[in-house]
Amino acid sequence: MRSLFVVLCLSMFVAASCDASPPANTTLWYDKPAADWEHEGLPIGNGALGAMITGGVATDTIQFNEKSLWTGGPGSPGYDMGLPAESQQAKVAKVQALLNAKVKASPEEVAAILGHPITGYGDYQSFGELKLRFTEAPVTAYRRALDIGQALSSVAYEAGGVAYRRDYFASYPGGVIVVRLSANRRGKIAFTASLNAPDNRSVTVSARDGRITESGALKDNGLRYEAQVQVVVKGGTRRDNNDGSVTVSGADSAVLILAAATNYAPHYPDYRGDNPHRALTTKLRTAAGQGYAKLFAAHERDYRALFDRVALNLGGVLPNQPMNAVVAAYGKTDAAADRALEALYFQYGRYLLLASSRQGSLPANLQGVWNPSATPPWNDDYHVNINLQMNYWLADSTNLSEAGAPFYDFVDSLVPPGHVSAERFFRSKGWTVFLNTNTWGFTGVIAWPTAFWQPEAGAWLASQYFDHYRFSQDKVFLKTRAYPVMKGAAQLWLDALVSDPRDGTLVVSPSYSPEHGPFSAGGAMAQQIVYGLFGDTAEAARLVGDNNFADKLDTAREKLDPGLRIGHFGQLMEWKEDWDDPKDEHRHTSHLYALHPGHQISPLTTPQWSAAAKITLAARGDSTTSHGEAGTGWSKAWKANFWARLYDGDHAHLLLAQLLKENAMANLWDAYVGPPFQIDGNFGFTAAVAEMLVQSQNGFVDILPALPKAWADGSVQGLKARGDITVDLTWKNGSLQTARLCAGHDGPIQLRSPLLARAFTLVDLATQKPVAVTGTGERRNFEAKREGRYELRLQP
Repeated sequence: MRSLFVVLCLSMFVAASCDASPPANTTLWYDKPAADWEHEGLPIGNGALGAMITGGVATDTIQFNEKSLWTGGPGSPGYDMGLPAESQQAKVAKVQALLNAKVKASPEEVAAILGHPITGYGDYQSFGELKLRFTEAPVTAYRRALDIGQALSSVAYEAGGVAYRRDYFASYPGGVIVVRLSANRRGKIAFTASLNAPDNRSVTVSARDGRITESGALKDNGLRYEAQVQVVVKGGTRRDNNDGSVTVSGADSAVLILAAATNYAPHYPDYRGDNPHRALTTKLRTAAGQGYAKLFAAHERDYRALFDRVALNLGGVLPNQPMNAVVAAYGKTDAAADRALEALYFQYGRYLLLASSRQGSLPANLQGVWNPSATPPWNDDYHVNINLQMNYWLADSTNLSEAGAPFYDFVDSLVPPGHVSAERFFRSKGWTVFLNTNTWGFTGVIAWPTAFWQPEAGAWLASQYFDHYRFSQDKVFLKTRAYPVMKGAAQLWLDALVSDPRDGTLVVSPSYSPEHGPFSAGGAMAQQIVYGLFGDTAEAARLVGDNNFADKLDTAREKLDPGLRIGHFGQLMEWKEDWDDPKDEHRHTSHLYALHPGHQISPLTTPQWSAAAKITLAARGDSTTSHGEAGTGWSKAWKANFWARLYDGDHAHLLLAQLLKENAMANLWDAYVGPPFQIDGNFGFTAAVAEMLVQSQNGFVDILPALPKAWADGSVQGLKARGDITVDLTWKNGSLQTARLCAGHDGPIQLRSPLLARAFTLVDLATQKPVAVTGTGERRNFEAKREGRYELRLQP
């Protein structure tokens, strides 16, 4: 029998020995222009800027966004950050007394006491459109594409015997969007370029020396904005027009470079910075001076250094068909094509995160960075009862930790207004935010009864900081960024928890399970979040030397209700009282937070809670409800993560398959239920795939913990595990063939795999000597050296 080799290579955080091969099957293509922005447009972005490529022939409309262009906030009449002027502590106490007396209360009853009319909240805005108008002509051989391996979109067609091509990319190094027009014959490029803005703002537009400048201010709040487009031509003529457009005739090629910005700044309480004109002018001049080749080379080098870290192969290749046909055929006949689409969808989530979240920008919102409307769904804001957090679950696990930086910058900016919220509602020195927030420091409440009260949201956001530390082992980040935020969130609950007269435990009151059921004291999700935060913060406190605060948290945690109970049909209870209905198919399954993204529930250590979680998930259902309603994409993605944590890869895969069948649009965006597009489903899908292949939340690297039968053969390179470990795996017939781990730190590593119950030898490849291994059965431990290379040899 042939020996099986499992290779363990321990090196730097992004080590050369663990570099992934460039991902395959990375192109989405179509044989016609997009007829619908949302379903068929192709997104490009650099974090702050985003654009949609629709590829019209006679008119190419490039709708674009810049993430800081919001109505509402300071300057908008009546904006108060959701905070009543007077203290709300007496009202909180009134609701607590009501719950003590009645045990539960309707959302309408509580909102009448604690809700607050929303004024000046604002909406994320479309910046405008760059329109390119061409002479109409019949075309053939049309192809519109997005290669996520290069972050490059393109349009190609033939007209009048000439082959035309347009290329589009959003450069993070340059801070610009670039469009190149070319043809296979000289003198054939002719068009007129113009900028168009929505009518909810003042507009001044001009053209000079091939540069279009459009500027003004939003009527609602006075926020200054400006967009500039530089048109650079090779050959032919370029003419500035009185209406602010630029016309090009008889050129060999042309390059358009777009930059946009506002005078927004993430500074509480005014949120205003400098007029963007000077910085934009300098940025555009620098980009134009580089030329297309250098701009693209810098863009590709920057992007691929991040995207190429991870490669996933689940077998099969994409058929040579437009992506809308591939999506429509998913799950019907071609299993190999299905596997290729699943791998592409995984990588597409990583692409979208890089396109909508880079250092220096605001974080990805409900639609990433893309929005064509002045009144988008849910304001296109930041919901913090799952959605913002879910946007970043994939950042560390899929080796894109740099893309998480806007999340931490944004949450940091919420802390100062969050202190005001904590004082006004709970007389606390900590900080918090409730259910939703915007770019203007909104940390208060609204008056929507089923979606206004989630004061543990700050605790959830803070816990994500510590998980990033667990992945990166960055002690500077822990001390200077994570711990202050975590301590403030924990302080809020040290001050705000109350004793439950039913059993004397400490509980969150009032609490509300997101968008579902009655208000009560001690709801499961709220308790689980606070319980997890106290544990994480106590651990962080000891790491930074704040032992007194750690002891306070330990004392409180001993009295804290952990939010874990088993109910009358074996389910994990959503409330402290056994009110669960086995026929309830609500999209939120928030009371499984302790399973994911928390880590209090594990099949290995808490089998009773795991069994109850399975019953809860079975009751809630997978996809279409018994009433014939399709499930939301983000809910399916979260459930896939739950099933992965329960080591049920087949069930996790079922949820992912249902998402692709029911929620994936022709451009692979995730739909909420049909429209509108909501990006957290894309991100949650990618995070779930990573969870199915590698887990590490319980202190060990769990190899292929939830591999579904559908992925019998495959490989992955570059996934991250907590402890600063990079993981490469190959498997065949559902059985691990090779594993490669690369870590950036000295220290112990624990592995879990059924294969480790077999006889094996661990060899240091540098010395060719055996390495001491401890442990028994499927769990083994060894001391790793930074940049060491180890090979695990299983005996035949």
